[in-house]
Amino acid sequence: MPDNSIQLEHDGQIATLTLNRPEKRNAISFELLEEFLAALDEVERSPSQVLIITGAGKAFCAGLDLEELKSLLGKTPAENIADSERIAHVFRRLYDFPKPTIAAVNGAAIAGGTGIATMCDFTLSVPEARFGYTEVRIGFIPAVVSSILVWQVGHKIARDLLISGRLFDAAEAHRLGLVNEVVAAEQLMPRAHALAMSLLENSPASMCATKKLINGFIGQDLNRQFAESVEQNAKARTTADFREGVTSFLEKRKPKWTGE
Repeated sequence: MPDNSIQLEHDGQIATLTLNRPEKRNAISFELLEEFLAALDEVERSPSQVLIITGAGKAFCAGLDLEELKSLLGKTPAENIADSERIAHVFRRLYDFPKPTIAAVNGAAIAGGTGIATMCDFTLSVPEARFGYTEVRIGFIPAVVSSILVWQVGHKIARDLLISGRLFDAAEAHRLGLVNEVVAAEQLMPRAHALAMSLLENSPASMCATKKLINGFIGQDLNRQFAESVEQNAKARTTADFREGVTSFLEKRKPKWTGE
C-alpha cells in the first residue's frame, strides 16, 4: 500500500504497521484512521500471522492532530456522531483483530496513542515512553478506551488514570499491567520480532480462537459500552468545557472551566 500516514511491511509471516507522521509525532488524523483500517484489512487477508505496530521517529503517537482537534469545534451533531463511530470502529477493530498484535511503543503515547497501545494483545515499551489518558485536560472524555481499560486494570486504577488525566511512565505502566515488558530502545524492535517469532510457533487457528474466546467473555457488555461511548463522545463535544478546553489548548493558556 502507498507510504502515506501509514507504512505497512511484510517480512515472512510478520507484518509491521508504522504510524508514519514523524513531523507530527504520529498524531492521529482522520486520514490516518482510514489508512489504519485499510492496513488491518490487508494484514488480515495476508499470509502474515502476527502484527507489530510502532511509530516513526521519536514518538509512538501523540494523540489527535491539532488541526483535527480544531475542526471538532465547528461540527454538527450528525458529524460528531459519525466521527465518534469512526474512532470506536478503529479501536474495536484493533481489539477484535483475529491475529496477535504487538504494540512496540518507541516514545510518547498520549490519549489516542495510549488507546492504541491498550487495544493490542502485547505491549512493549522503551523506558523513556510516557503514557496518559489526557482527554479530561481539554474538557473531553476517554469514552471508547474506558470500556477496555476498566476490564484490564479494574475500576480503582481506571478511575485514577482516566479522571486525573495524568501522565505516567513505562515503569508504572508495566506495574499496572498495561505494558508487558520495558525494553531498551535499541532492543525494542528486535524484541518485538522475537516475541512475534515465538507466537509463530503456535497454531494460528488456536490463537485466533483463543482471542475470540477471551473477548467473548465481555462481548455483549462491550457492544453496549461501545454504543454508549459513541453517544457520550459526541455529546462531550457540544459542551462549553470542551470548547474552552480545546481553545485554551490551542492558545497555550490555562482553561477557565465553567462546568457546563
